[in-house]
Amino acid sequence: MQPAVYVVVQGRKHVTVGDTTYVYDPSQYLAVSLELPVVAHIAEASPDAPYLCMTLSVDARELASLIVETGRPAPRDEHDGRAIFVSSLRPPLLDALLRLVRLLDAPQDIPVLTPLILRELHFRLLQGEQHSRLAEMAIGDGRLRRVAGAIRWIKEHFAEPLQIETLAKRVNMSASALHGHFKAVAGVSPIQYQKHLRLQEARRLLLSEGTSAEAVAYEVGYASPSQFSREYARLFGRPPRRDADRMRESSPVLP
Repeated sequence: MQPAVYVVVQGRKHVTVGDTTYVYDPSQYLAVSLELPVVAHIAEASPDAPYLCMTLSVDARELASLIVETGRPAPRDEHDGRAIFVSSLRPPLLDALLRLVRLLDAPQDIPVLTPLILRELHFRLLQGEQHSRLAEMAIGDGRLRRVAGAIRWIKEHFAEPLQIETLAKRVNMSASALHGHFKAVAGVSPIQYQKHLRLQEARRLLLSEGTSAEAVAYEVGYASPSQFSREYARLFGRPPRRDADRMRESSPVLP
């Protein structure tokens, strides 16, 4: 899941990171400040009322500019530190989102009004209950930057063996500090993060390429196909081949 604000227009969605599941519907928004591997599913939708959502990319520079302009105090560590959270969708924020969408009916107004509404949306987000989390995205937090660096490295090398001590040196942290801060921010340990990336890539390969489960296991970095099958079933609820067959039957694309 990419860093952004996610708003459900219709339906309900569950997003699981590690052992925690976040549920949001049209009365709430989900915000993610770092790229995270998640397991998500739509919990409420029907042919008459399909699931609809919109995604707003958050501009850290815009947030920083507004913090300086409004003179709000620097954020304090007054939250659990995680990079994902659900908050109530307040009327001012909802109103700005609706006006942004309505610009689709007036394309001639988009170049002029879109920057103004986007700035307002960032302002409304900073006025909400998650001000300190959003401010950390803008101002930067040493711990957050180091964890972000570790996440980028794992994402780029997820099929390679992961040595926590080596990764910690890359981001200028001790191994114990990296492990603790990583889990606080991402909700999972570095090893679990890598495992989720491997399994999600394996799921994509199984569905899109029709490759054997054993070949996929080796491609994403597993030395043992049996271990791969066990961990895949634990995460997705079915063994690799059965899960891929089910997805093909229900939809031509990944959920």
